[in-house]
Amino acid sequence: MTGVNKKRPSGALSAPNSLIVVPLRHPMRLIAMLVVMLLLITLVYTVMGNPELQWPIVARYMFSPLILDGLYTTLLLTLIVMVLAVSIGTIAALMMLSRSSILSVPAVAFVWLFRGAPALVQLILWYNVSLIFPRVSLWLPFAGTVYSVRTNDLMTPFMAAVVALSLHEAGYMAEIVRAGLRTVSKGQTEAALSLGMHPRLLVRRIVLPQAMRMIIPPTGNEAINLLKTTSLVSIIAVGDILYSAQAVYARTFETIPLLLVVAIWYLIVVSVMSGGQFYLERSVARDETASQRGLFPRTLRNLLSSRRKVSPA
Repeated sequence: MTGVNKKRPSGALSAPNSLIVVPLRHPMRLIAMLVVMLLLITLVYTVMGNPELQWPIVARYMFSPLILDGLYTTLLLTLIVMVLAVSIGTIAALMMLSRSSILSVPAVAFVWLFRGAPALVQLILWYNVSLIFPRVSLWLPFAGTVYSVRTNDLMTPFMAAVVALSLHEAGYMAEIVRAGLRTVSKGQTEAALSLGMHPRLLVRRIVLPQAMRMIIPPTGNEAINLLKTTSLVSIIAVGDILYSAQAVYARTFETIPLLLVVAIWYLIVVSVMSGGQFYLERSVARDETASQRGLFPRTLRNLLSSRRKVSPA
């Protein structure tokens, strides 16, 4: 029956504010925090107070023109390789998803070869490709050889680094793109096609928005990993930041300070790239972010509305 007032027990509290809340104690958590803080203080004191690290020399070489030129080469190489790797990897992923074995089998072999071979081995092979092909020639039917150049003139150290790293990263990007496209269920594409949607519009409105949420995070990780992998190009005398530091400490014998300069610059660039990756992921998944932001207000409104519907005691 409605409208029946129930008496509150005499021992019940009249207001929630009169409750005494005792927080749960976590002694082990407090001990762990103290141990971690002690270790961090010890680490900072050891690193900053060690005279063998020669921090004044590190500060002197941080903005050296030779180091900055090497940093520019590293960033340029990373950008070029990433653009080529994404383009080649996307083509390979589409070929792998094809129903034709003439397209899918070569794409699978491409991924198997260039993803399986170490990046350093591919760098050295492409740098010495002139031992296999002394000249690169363009031959056309009924015209013969229309262009020919020595391989050593074409395959410079920078070009060898671009080719080797692009093919190596394309193998990983192909798997990333393929996995992202496979996350979109066939039911959505079949439903869109049955409604008469054009395939291009289907890809732009349905497939890509969902696939990009799965493609962008690992792609960002690959870009950061590629930035660090470019340090291998110093083996073939490409003037990246590590090669520039090696050129300096080979003359001055200040090995540790120059390596610290390289490490600090890598950490700075990686931090910037990580921040850009975070904002890019949030912009792609802005509908999910908005729904998460509105979860607490909706829950609060539902609770308040349900309390209004309850009859007063």
